[in-house]
Amino acid sequence: MKMDYEWQGPYVAAVLETDRSKLPQLIAEAQAAIQARIGELSKDHRGTAEERMALDSALGGLRILSEEVSDPKLHSSVESANPR
Repeated sequence: MKMDYEWQGPYVAAVLETDRSKLPQLIAEAQAAIQARIGELSKDHRGTAEERMALDSALGGLRILSEEVSDPKLHSSVESANPR
């Protein structure tokens, strides 16, 4: 996967992690990296419309992932739908 932006590393690490116990920390790291980049963009107005859309999309994805991690009902329904 090609990563165009520095914040994408922590984001991808969180999204691809399969160990649920590691997800809260990885999500927090990814959110911090994204928020830092948003802060940078608000100061210097650089960056592209493409990156701003990618930042918004990534935050939305992390929000959903965070909700799934914090709701055990969602986890158990996914597990029962996909038995190993």
